[in-house]
Amino acid sequence: MTRFSTLGMMLFLAGCGGVHGFKGDTRHVPRIAPMATGPISTACLTSDRKARSRALCGCIQAVANETLSGSEQRRAVQFYSDPQSAQDTRQSNRSGDERFWRAYTAYSERADLICR
Repeated sequence: MTRFSTLGMMLFLAGCGGVHGFKGDTRHVPRIAPMATGPISTACLTSDRKARSRALCGCIQAVANETLSGSEQRRAVQFYSDPQSAQDTRQSNRSGDERFWRAYTAYSERADLICR
């Protein structure tokens, strides 16, 4: 009886796995890219980037929804039409720009992991 209990416990624990898609955890990446619509997906689709597609733009919007606030998303949209604004923000010494750049960098790294 003890063997069956031990075997049952081992099978139960083996099936537990990890938590996929946990916000902020880049170790577990969903197998299927998420999709969403919003300001970033719209900017992405209307951009002149060759790699754009509904799937890619929807995926990066879904990641943005998980990692950026609405105001941060609206601010990031301008990077599509004005890449110099991204450079200016990155090099800025203002504390608000630095906070935004850290959030934007975390978002872009996560989007790269999930949406490629």
